[in-house]
Amino acid sequence: MSSRPSPLSLTQVLICGAAIVTLSMGIRHGFGLWLEPVTQGRSWTRETFSFAIAVQNLSWGVTGIFAGMLADRLGALPVIVGGALLYALGLLGMAYADTPLAFGASTGLLIGMAQAGTTYAVIFGVIGRNVDPQRRSWAMGVAAAAGSFGQFLMVPTEGFLISQLGWQQALLALAMAALLMAPLAWGLREPGFSGGAAPRREQSVAHALKEAFHYPSFQLLMAGYFVCGFQVVFIGVHLPSYLRDQGMSPQVASYALALIGLFNVFGTYAAGVLGQRLPKKYILAFIYLARALAISVFLLAPLSPTTVYVFASVMGLLWLSTVPATNAAVAQIFGVTHLSMLSGFVFFSHQIGSFLGAWLGGYLYDRTGSYDVVWTIAIALGVFAALINLPVRETGIPRPAAQSV
Repeated sequence: MSSRPSPLSLTQVLICGAAIVTLSMGIRHGFGLWLEPVTQGRSWTRETFSFAIAVQNLSWGVTGIFAGMLADRLGALPVIVGGALLYALGLLGMAYADTPLAFGASTGLLIGMAQAGTTYAVIFGVIGRNVDPQRRSWAMGVAAAAGSFGQFLMVPTEGFLISQLGWQQALLALAMAALLMAPLAWGLREPGFSGGAAPRREQSVAHALKEAFHYPSFQLLMAGYFVCGFQVVFIGVHLPSYLRDQGMSPQVASYALALIGLFNVFGTYAAGVLGQRLPKKYILAFIYLARALAISVFLLAPLSPTTVYVFASVMGLLWLSTVPATNAAVAQIFGVTHLSMLSGFVFFSHQIGSFLGAWLGGYLYDRTGSYDVVWTIAIALGVFAALINLPVRETGIPRPAAQSV
């Protein structure tokens, strides 16, 4: 166990953590608004833009593993500060990149690395170490809801900035906003990590990884999170263009993404609260099945601004509500010593799905002229994820009294 001084206060952790996630996730959720202006301004295909966002998600997933390891060892402060600087640099590159390679390097690699250091795996590690287990799922729900509020707050703001400043200057404004995460990180400076010294551990990194990857429930959680990534990134990136193709105004897409963010504030918070009372596997199975049903009804119903807003509201309730349930299940099974690292591995699976959701959306659209195939894949994956979460065992793993440090 840790020999650290008293933990940070719950209020401090939630305020600073939620503010960081609000900025990081809020900026990210608006990237779909740049698809049309960037591709038209640079004379690129949708696949070029989609591939950069796909690389971003994959970079986020890969880097998230190592960001989690660093946060578990050095604390969240240096990881978040580094992520904030990379975020600002990546947004600058996104604004001025004039070749697909440069655009992929900035929008893809740099921003993906930045998101790894400023989002859930790192913040949930702080929550796991500083919040009582009886309130952990709830606290993770609050932090996840902050990401949803960021979407509600930032997506209309980003749409406004694009319309008023132009897409390049809007990205410069976001780069300045991203730097605000660095001072907020100071509020997550845990006493036990001062001077770069990690608290004593009862379980080594190697043992933690071997234990997790040989445990079937961990593999099932990873598979379900893959589906989550595919669905939310495909919808977040390609819904604005899908609606534009159907004759809807850009404002409808902006309002739809904002509604997803607004209703997910309630959905993620509710998932966190329910996670204290119900088996998390049932919560996850319900979310994935409900997503499949919501997409099916949306595609079958006559398309209008009203049906778009209803769909966005329903999807919002289900959007990131998988986050607190999945991460709380990981903490419940394996403990919190290596929580950021294990959450990083689970999230890596999420980001592989995100990569495919973003890239396949553009790839199949360019070759078929529609998003129909990808919508069908998203529905089938939702049913699959609902079924594979049911066998998950959430009880803590019994361990010997002492393990290698």
